[in-house]
Amino acid sequence: MTAPHVQPRTASEEFAARQRHIGQRIQHFVHGHPWSSPLAILIVSVVLFSLLSPRFAAAGNLSLVTQQATVLAAVSAGQVLVLLSGGVDLSVGAVTVLTTFVVGKLAADVGVPGILALVAGLAAGAALGAVNGFLVAFFRLNPFIVTLGTLSIFTALVTLVSQGKVIDSTELGWPIMLTADSFQIAGFTVTVGMVVVALLYVVLGYVLRQTAWGRHVFAVGDDAEVARLLAIRVRRVRISVYVVAGVIMAIAGWVLIGRNGAVTPQTALAINLDSITAVVIGGTGLAGGRGSIVGAVLGSLVVTVFRNGLFLAGVPALYQDLSVGALIIVAVGLDMWIRKVRA
Repeated sequence: MTAPHVQPRTASEEFAARQRHIGQRIQHFVHGHPWSSPLAILIVSVVLFSLLSPRFAAAGNLSLVTQQATVLAAVSAGQVLVLLSGGVDLSVGAVTVLTTFVVGKLAADVGVPGILALVAGLAAGAALGAVNGFLVAFFRLNPFIVTLGTLSIFTALVTLVSQGKVIDSTELGWPIMLTADSFQIAGFTVTVGMVVVALLYVVLGYVLRQTAWGRHVFAVGDDAEVARLLAIRVRRVRISVYVVAGVIMAIAGWVLIGRNGAVTPQTALAINLDSITAVVIGGTGLAGGRGSIVGAVLGSLVVTVFRNGLFLAGVPALYQDLSVGALIIVAVGLDMWIRKVRA
C-alpha cells in the first residue's frame, strides 16, 4: 500500500504554521488592529497622570483635555489622509491659521456674511492644498521638502495678512463663532466644535472604507507603481488628497476660532509636528498604505493628555517639549517595528 501523496506547503503556509513568541503575537495583532496601540498608550497615560496629579482625573479637566484635543484631531484628520497616500504635510498648521484669517478678514473688514466667509475659507483651504498636491504630483518633488517650503510661505502670508492683529469674536458673529457654543452632558462640557469634528471623522471613515476614492488612496500609498498598473490615476489621487486635506484644515480653522474665541496669528504653533505624532501613534504608517482613522483620534488624545498631564504635574515647559519630542521618536520606532510584520 503506497503512502498518500502529501502536497508540499507554500512558503506563506509554512510561515503561518510557525510558533510565534509573545512579542510576535503582539506585533501581528497591532498590525491588524492599528487602533489598539494608541488605546493602550492612552489608558496607561491617563492612569499615570491621575496618580501624579489628583486634578487630572477631575471631570472639569478631562472635559478641558477633550476640548483641547478637538483642534488637533481635526488637523490630524487631514494629516492621516496625506500619510495614507504616501505623502506628508508639514504646512497643516499654517494652512489652518491662514484660512482663519481669510474668514476673519472677509467678515470683519469687508462685511461679507458669515456663511459666505466660511465658504471662502473652505475654498482657500482647497486652493492651498492644491498648491502642495500639484507640486508633489506633477513635479514629483519630495513632499517633505515641498510642504516645508510652503510652510514658510504660508506662515509669511499669515504675518502679511494679519499684520500681527487679533480679530475679536464681536467682529465675527454667527455662524463663524458657532463652534464656541457648548452644552452639558452629565456634567461634561461638549462644544459644537467637538460635534463638528466627530461628524468629520464619521464622514471621512465612511469615505475611506466604502468608496472607490478611499480604496485608491490606500492603493497609491501602498505601492504607487502597482496602483498605476491597475489603471488608478495616481497623480489625480495625490492632488485630490492634498485638496481634501486643505478643506479639512479650513474646518479645523473654524473649530480653532471657536476654541480661541478670536482669530489670532499666535496659535497652533506646534500643531504640525503634533499632528504627525498623533497619526503615527494612531497606527498610520509613515510609508503610506496603512492606517486607522479612529487611531488618529486616539493619537490626538494621547498627545493632548501628555501636555496637560505634564503641566498639572508641574513639569517645566522645556521638559514638556522634550517629553513630546521623545514621544515622536517612540511613535516612529513603533511604526518601524510594526512594519516588520509586512516585510
